[in-house]
Amino acid sequence: MAAEYKMALIVGSGGGLSAALARRLARDGVKVALAARNTEKLAELCRETGARAFACDAGEEAAVKRLFAEVTREVGSPDLVIYNASYRTRGALLSLVPNDVALALKTGAFGGFLVAQEAARAMLPKGHGAIAFTGASASIKGYAESTPFAMAKFALRGLAQSLARELAPQGIHVAHFVIDGQIRNPGRIEPPERPDSMLDPAAIADSYAYVLRQPKSAWTWEVELRPWVEKF
Repeated sequence: MAAEYKMALIVGSGGGLSAALARRLARDGVKVALAARNTEKLAELCRETGARAFACDAGEEAAVKRLFAEVTREVGSPDLVIYNASYRTRGALLSLVPNDVALALKTGAFGGFLVAQEAARAMLPKGHGAIAFTGASASIKGYAESTPFAMAKFALRGLAQSLARELAPQGIHVAHFVIDGQIRNPGRIEPPERPDSMLDPAAIADSYAYVLRQPKSAWTWEVELRPWVEKF
């Protein structure tokens, strides 16, 4: 990770990709703050990385404002913010519960807007920083019975694309990562007959690090990552 980033905030933290990102950032000497609805699950990761955990519902404006105020006061003003929060609800169109769909949009897309707004508020006066959004296969292709997730991820991608055009000229690197495949985690590994069919979270974290240390003359706003055996 580029040494210029001093303090990172990962919103929507858990045991998969977020944990790998926290480990990579900590190894590179970056202070880390982790935000999640349930912080108890982050205790071991905090012990391992020295990160601080903060409770936050990313879809609530007041909670996001409070998060940034607490993180800035207790850890420092973040110059790298990663949005990794989402909510999944699946089913055929007529079976979907509207409130669940609203929660998917609120968490997956509106929360990204709220977090990006507070991040930009902190970064713009300095003319420096980065905001990264974690996308998915559903960011670019909607699947049957996965309508809410596709709606949220399409919206998050649009947010990232618009913000990249708005904020890059002001020194803020905005990047969107399309994770096109399932991510391996301690509770989910590839079946023996399909080796390498899942993405290694540590390898994804390496890709984030590569993008975030790009020189300003050659920034990218989007990267797609998939296992070598995954079909496009």
